[in-house]
Amino acid sequence: MKTFRMLSVLLVIFLINYGNACEYKEFAYKLSSISNKNTFMEVKYQYPYGGPLCTVYRNDVIVQQIQMDDNLGTFVERVFIPNKNGFEIMGNDRRILFEITVDTADFVEFNVFRNLNNYETNLNSSRDCISLDNDNVHWYGGPEQNYQQYWPIEKQKYDDYDYIPKELDYMAIAERYWLNSKGSYIYFSFDTPLFVTQIPNKSLCLSAEKKLPYNTESSSFVSNYFIGVGQNPKETHLKAIELHLKKPSGIPDERMATHPIWSTWARYKRDIDEKLVEDFADEIIKNGFDNSQIEIDDFWEECYGSLTVNKTKFPDMKGLVNKLKNDGFRVTLWIHPFINKDCQPYYDEAINEKYVVFDHKNNPDTKWWNSDENQAAYIDFTKEEASKWFIDRLHKLKDEYGFDSFKFDAGETSWAPSDPVLQGDKSLHPALMTTNFCRDLSQFGSLLEVRTGWGTQDLPNFVRMLDKDTYFELENNGLHSLVTTLLVMNMNGYPFVLPDMIGGNGYNARPGKELFIRWLEANVFMPSIQFSYVPWDYDEETIEISKKLTKLHEQVATPAIIEAMNKAVQDGTPVNPPIWWIAPESQVALGVGDQFLLGEKIMVAPILKEGETKRDIYLPSGSWKDGNGETYTGNQWIKDYPAPLGTIPYFSLQTTFKVEL
Repeated sequence: MKTFRMLSVLLVIFLINYGNACEYKEFAYKLSSISNKNTFMEVKYQYPYGGPLCTVYRNDVIVQQIQMDDNLGTFVERVFIPNKNGFEIMGNDRRILFEITVDTADFVEFNVFRNLNNYETNLNSSRDCISLDNDNVHWYGGPEQNYQQYWPIEKQKYDDYDYIPKELDYMAIAERYWLNSKGSYIYFSFDTPLFVTQIPNKSLCLSAEKKLPYNTESSSFVSNYFIGVGQNPKETHLKAIELHLKKPSGIPDERMATHPIWSTWARYKRDIDEKLVEDFADEIIKNGFDNSQIEIDDFWEECYGSLTVNKTKFPDMKGLVNKLKNDGFRVTLWIHPFINKDCQPYYDEAINEKYVVFDHKNNPDTKWWNSDENQAAYIDFTKEEASKWFIDRLHKLKDEYGFDSFKFDAGETSWAPSDPVLQGDKSLHPALMTTNFCRDLSQFGSLLEVRTGWGTQDLPNFVRMLDKDTYFELENNGLHSLVTTLLVMNMNGYPFVLPDMIGGNGYNARPGKELFIRWLEANVFMPSIQFSYVPWDYDEETIEISKKLTKLHEQVATPAIIEAMNKAVQDGTPVNPPIWWIAPESQVALGVGDQFLLGEKIMVAPILKEGETKRDIYLPSGSWKDGNGETYTGNQWIKDYPAPLGTIPYFSLQTTFKVEL
């Protein structure tokens, strides 16, 4: 027996004004789920005064409303054509297709598809706008950012913002996914050339347009997105993981989740050599700290891009690595995908063999943080032979000196020359560079780390936050943004988050004692701890507090981290979700942006403001026990919870209740 979607014409009105020869038409169509009649999409079309208004309902409640523009052509008859899974609106040989792609009792997904071209003015873009002007609805997801990493994300601001991984604003993670507190998401396909305009607390407009930085060679393109509707944001997000974001295929190295990573970067920057690294390791041992590995970061090369050791700075790199291993360290090395022009003969080889990205004028010139303008080139990971050349040299380096793995930097699209010539599916350009970069380098095992991704949530490795600055404030890319970035990355499907170094990178100043300790506190229940600035740069109290907190991470957090990582592999559950994950019906929990969970049983509420020694904490429903063993009943705010320096407020869920505010 064949079943068809319930498609009904709710309203058809024809109003003709012969005075100005203008015909006004209003249509309303309803597309209903078969499995759940209480979930449906209503599409109203007022022509010629606007495009379709798409409203999605669940149980008579609006869960999402999108105002679409009208790009089917001017003064062209609109034709509505039903099909098995929905209907389409036709005009001027263009169409908007509305279909149901998933239909179950608990979850329904709609697909909205448009084919476009870039040679007819009124057909060369699409724009779909969501209202954010509703205090009762919050939004989550969106990109990684530096100075506006708000959570929830309604306060963010963008203006015609190309939505691909890039260095600008530290947008290294840019999955095309937004989820609201009503339990509905919108997800755009990778082949949509997407731009975002957001007016804070007012509207989020998602546009498709064939212009740079996307590939502009082909004339046709699509706007293709999916609207998911589930019981609540948690259940809906799990369906988004299953259908679009995907779950990781394994977990990263457990020792990295247990003991601190020690990086040379923030403390020493580029001024490293063999003796300095050896002394750094000796200090770690002398002060009684454990390690997962030591990371040799930045200028260890003969020249940037050579992937050969600077013999002046490191005359016996193999001996250094052996000594570090004998002292109980694993050793990783910082790697970047650039070659500077003065790095000869490697630069000439890369240019002659076309191993780097060229633009359409056959120019490979670009710039990165360790070069001057137009004095570098960027490895082309969309070209198989270029990737192989790069990776073969890494294997040689690893085998010759005994490195355990690598810390990979960059990988975003914006490092390539503008309008690049790339290989592979043109509809995925330029972000295919990022995808291939992450996938090709994943062969270096569970110790590696990257800092970007695009559709690579399935890879079993840590993804590092981009550099944090040495401040408390969120708007300064400081400590508070450590928490919100953690939430953003988790809800984009990247659960194995490597937080930035304790205290930040120190570009503005070295971290003071209070900031250093508060940063470490916040980091305890995140998947890994990474030091560069060190406790013994301060005083004995800082050393003792740091030992206490790293031991808390090892003994209490790590078992929960490993359990949560395995749960992520099983079903995509975030390792560090927002607190509404265990209270998806709680209006209070849905708006909290300065607390987070580890798994589903530990709730963390760090001190994020300078000078504070207490804070208000929201506990979702249930029975909770804090780190001191005191029991609290949830579904309430705990006012002025004390947290002197060196104390991280955390609560373990003992039993759950169903009642929520």
